[in-house]
Amino acid sequence: MKTLYILRHAKSSWKFEELSDHDRPLNKRGRSDAQLIGQELASRGVNPNMIISSSAVRAISTATLTGREMGYEPDNIVVKEAIYGAGTEDLLETVRSTPSEVQYLMIVGHNEAISDFANMLSPEHVASLPTAGIVALEFDCDSWYDISKDKATMLFYDFPKNYK
Repeated sequence: MKTLYILRHAKSSWKFEELSDHDRPLNKRGRSDAQLIGQELASRGVNPNMIISSSAVRAISTATLTGREMGYEPDNIVVKEAIYGAGTEDLLETVRSTPSEVQYLMIVGHNEAISDFANMLSPEHVASLPTAGIVALEFDCDSWYDISKDKATMLFYDFPKNYK
């Protein structure tokens, strides 16, 4: 069995007009929501073996804040430039190239691709993921290369507004 957590980055700031899209940080709500969803995941016993994040500042920050709440060491986050601006096939390739010994994988990315990716793999429809929204899918297979919608079970779909 493989479990995939698909997380959209938390709310970013538009305050710094001089920054590129790639370099935008999280805003105050985003930092709070990333921690909140991390706390909720920890309370569910979520403990990923690997977190892969887009290289965008807001995605890395989300991965770091969420991961810390689950006891994940921030230095172990794998940053992949290809996730920034990726499409669903790029995200699928990233996941499929994950080593088989990883049982629990979290990927942190951007909309619309991250929501489309969740729908590509989920047997249940997923509404557009809000910021810091997450979908958990379990796959009846032993290799990430073999994941598919027909082998998937949705474990949960969650987001910070559920707790406010």
